[in-house]
Amino acid sequence: MSLDHYYLLGRSGLRVSRLALGTMNFGTGGFHAAYGKTEKEARPIFRSYLEAGGNFIDTADFYTAGESETILGNLIAEAKVRDRVVLTTKFTNSVAPGDPNAGGNGRKHMIRAVETSLRRLRTDYIDLFLLHTWDRITPVEEVMRTFDDLTRAGKIRYAGLSDVPSWYAARAQTLAEVHSLVPVVSLQLPYSLIDRTIELEHVPMGQSLGLGITAWEPARQWLPHRQVPECRPGSGRRRPAQRRELPRTLVDGAGLAGCWRRSRASPASSA
Repeated sequence: MSLDHYYLLGRSGLRVSRLALGTMNFGTGGFHAAYGKTEKEARPIFRSYLEAGGNFIDTADFYTAGESETILGNLIAEAKVRDRVVLTTKFTNSVAPGDPNAGGNGRKHMIRAVETSLRRLRTDYIDLFLLHTWDRITPVEEVMRTFDDLTRAGKIRYAGLSDVPSWYAARAQTLAEVHSLVPVVSLQLPYSLIDRTIELEHVPMGQSLGLGITAWEPARQWLPHRQVPECRPGSGRRRPAQRRELPRTLVDGAGLAGCWRRSRASPASSA
């Protein structure tokens, strides 16, 4: 897949590579420590992506307890590519246990999160700021108004959502249109050969309302809640497939769906 072919993200003028660099394992702290990489180990990955023409970089304040953002800030400054890259980060997960407002999607945490991310990333703006997870509490009106305020303040350039129901994304975009708020341009969701659920509602909703859909774990081969039977040639018996997880990446899910439609292949035959 070529990285120097760029595509508009949703109904916006922002051009991004088809394949993004996911950096959940940049750093060795927090929840992701078991498979994390030091800054020295992450540097060649980052450089190789840039040299191939990639410009779409994804992180989150929660990744490796903030180390991912810190490492990215250092690598971007070192390579002097801040204006070239499209830098994405996310908020929602709690960063200070014991503080009820240090997580979630409320206005107080959103502002705190963006300010902290800006310091770690060593930049004065974030290209794409995503709500990481639907918290089932905060009114969507509060989220969209805060996105709008952060954009007008120059802290972020574009707003997006991740892992939300289709009705939530549709309501958010409708509120933005009705009240002339900054729109949502990106929707990040799980999508792979073994999980194509988003094709039912999210993909047509994104096409209709102007949300560019990006997929996390498109190469996923690990199932946390169930095992897929695997046939062994000549045995006539089925055994559970081994569980394994490939590194997280971020790609254009609609593009993957298009490839499958053109080939008329089923998920099983495409695996």
